[in-house]
Amino acid sequence: MDIRRLKSFIVIVDSGSITRAADLLHIAQPALSQQLAALEEHFGHKLLIRSQQGVSMTDAGHAVYRHAQIILRQMEQAQADASAAGNSLAGRVSVGLVPFSSAATLSVDLLAETRKRHPGILLHLTESVGQTYSQMIMNGRLEMALLHGTGPIKGVRFEPILSEEFFLVAHRDFAIEADAKPVPVNALDGIPLLLPPAYNFVRRAVDTAFTRTRTNLKVVAEVEIVRTLARAVGSGLGATIMPKAIADRIVSESSEPLICRLVSPRIEETLSLCVSDQNPLSEPALAVRDILLELTARLKAEVAAG
Repeated sequence: MDIRRLKSFIVIVDSGSITRAADLLHIAQPALSQQLAALEEHFGHKLLIRSQQGVSMTDAGHAVYRHAQIILRQMEQAQADASAAGNSLAGRVSVGLVPFSSAATLSVDLLAETRKRHPGILLHLTESVGQTYSQMIMNGRLEMALLHGTGPIKGVRFEPILSEEFFLVAHRDFAIEADAKPVPVNALDGIPLLLPPAYNFVRRAVDTAFTRTRTNLKVVAEVEIVRTLARAVGSGLGATIMPKAIADRIVSESSEPLICRLVSPRIEETLSLCVSDQNPLSEPALAVRDILLELTARLKAEVAAG
């Protein structure tokens, strides 16, 4: 097996097109097609289906893609271990941090601590609303992730870390009193809200709370960027409901007078550390996991202290 064929296969899948993949790999399209044909002959199955829209994986293609990610990561780790033999930990470690959560506030600290303790580790951080982190872990594209939910999902293992309470953040123009008491969800009937898209865990939790209280949820915009969300809320374009860490960030980044209150009935989501239950973590990944658990433990203590 030529390892380059596996690399090429991953690029084809990720780019969605043999033509685009050939451009990215700087090789001729016929040569790339020959590599794919050789790979399919080796496994005895068709791996990709071509169409005018691009390529899509067959069931066999999904299996090969998953294993190819793992094999290439192991090859990279073997190279790093050989280069750093007798020295410090080295290698690439990929971590997903779910946006609109406390996890998103840990990225800089995780980078700083990893660089301080293990400068040979190349840390790859992802914060994406539109990607399913558990699927990326199963496919070998991520080694671990902090995400909302507790599973169960076949192929991954969840370790609950902390529970995040949701807060309403609104400009004072909305005439919501600055009160220490939680604001009832039914008092937010028809208020213009800025929230993530419907597939996001935060949005789903808010949708569920409004549905259960039979309250009209008026979403005027779907925003996937926290900085944009903070500016929009500060400008009075709408209110938002976010986990406390993000609510605090919105308030701290705004020069406008904002109200930040817990909502009732309580809306909350569990933040969990997610890893593969089939592929053990490498030594560098275990080191990064330890740092991540330290940071989340500190965050949990801060949440408990209020």
